[in-house]
Amino acid sequence: MSEEKKPDQVVYNAETKRYDASIKPYATSVGAPIITPTDSIAWKNRSIAKINHKVEAKYLELKAEYEKMIQEFEYNKLIFDAKFTFKPVIGEVYHLYKRANGESFLSIIAPEQCDFNPLGSFYLNADQTWEKI
Repeated sequence: MSEEKKPDQVVYNAETKRYDASIKPYATSVGAPIITPTDSIAWKNRSIAKINHKVEAKYLELKAEYEKMIQEFEYNKLIFDAKFTFKPVIGEVYHLYKRANGESFLSIIAPEQCDFNPLGSFYLNADQTWEKI
């Protein structure tokens, strides 16, 4: 038995012996709308650019915070390594100086009132960390 071949525009499934144009996931007639694939590459590229920008911004923010923390650590180390014979009061400003022999010391005397070699002025915070002024 030979089956007669159906024309190209007729959607006939030879295995099930049924016309199945209505269940196909694609257009089956000449008059059907054109199916064009979605351009997901442009969307992916935009998404990749956005996430890269977001990650870079977060990285720069964390890097700046890290550098600030390291600088704060260095200032505190510099002051705690300096000589002073008094107990600093929270909320007060103190001045760090360097002697001719290279030794540093902390003082309440402002740089305008003396001729010491100033390294900077510092404020003692409530959490007992030194902040450069």
